[in-house]
Amino acid sequence: MRIAMGSDHAGFGLKEQIKQFVRDQGHEVQDCGTHDDAAVDYPDYAEKVGLVLKGAQADRGIVICGSGVGASVAANKLPGIRAGVCHDTYSAHQGVEHDDMNVLVLGARIVGIELAREVVLAYLGASFTGEERHRRRLGKVEALETRYR
Repeated sequence: MRIAMGSDHAGFGLKEQIKQFVRDQGHEVQDCGTHDDAAVDYPDYAEKVGLVLKGAQADRGIVICGSGVGASVAANKLPGIRAGVCHDTYSAHQGVEHDDMNVLVLGARIVGIELAREVVLAYLGASFTGEERHRRRLGKVEALETRYR
């Protein structure tokens, strides 16, 4: 699977560790930055990851900031991006299975590396079920995007 990854300065260290972990799992990683721990703004990197997904250059994304909240808010502003902050494995796999979540957001100041690895494995190992009820609900989400553009 092709994974786009991005972070702000607060998430940089965790991004670097998770990037290698994802590669070790056999996935291709496109690093959308940031490339050091100098202060930057999380919306810029959430957008970069989202645009890579929208351009079909990656299958899924992972964005990391301090809490995960800001990057999630920013990523969800892009039509077609379904980002979720997940700090547990259940949310990570169910977000994909039921909501077709395509961006996992982590808070580097919230989770440590071991939990982050478990959450990433759950996210990458999950697939959208495609059940009618989930497709119906996603249709309603897409209608909201269209209605308020």
